[in-house]
Amino acid sequence: MHQVLVLNLNYEPLNICSFRRALGLLFLDKATVLETNGEVVRSERLELRVPSVVRLNYLVKRPRPELRMSRRSVLARDAFTCQYCGRQAEPLTIDHVVPRVNGGAHTWENLVCSCIRCNNTKGHRTPAQAGMKLLRSPRRPRFVPHISFSAFARAVKVAEWQQYLEPFAPRLDR
Repeated sequence: MHQVLVLNLNYEPLNICSFRRALGLLFLDKATVLETNGEVVRSERLELRVPSVVRLNYLVKRPRPELRMSRRSVLARDAFTCQYCGRQAEPLTIDHVVPRVNGGAHTWENLVCSCIRCNNTKGHRTPAQAGMKLLRSPRRPRFVPHISFSAFARAVKVAEWQQYLEPFAPRLDR
């Protein structure tokens, strides 16, 4: 099934929906097609280009949700890459840079993605004590607030959507 990026009236990304939902918005005149993906859907009387990006014809006011920290979000922020050795091997774990037993907090700035080997090598020590170095220092990610962070990280890679998402992801890969 084709995915469609839904933009607010002010071009702020709101959602990623199915092709079927996007057609409903178009037929009810609630949205306008900005980009198509080149494919065509035909019926007995109608021929439509498949939309890739639609913009709502009205402004949706939504409160900005707080970014919740989860294992999935930390892995997406670090691009599913071990922050010590750079491998994208499975399985990956979450590591506290400053271990909790040493007073390290459970925050965005203290959690990184790590492979099991590096996590076991580091143990309950800081990276400096273990003789290891972080590839990037961990930070709270900046993202489009209405789309989950992991979905946003995948969506940025879609060529047709990049121009609409990049202003909202100034430094996704840090």
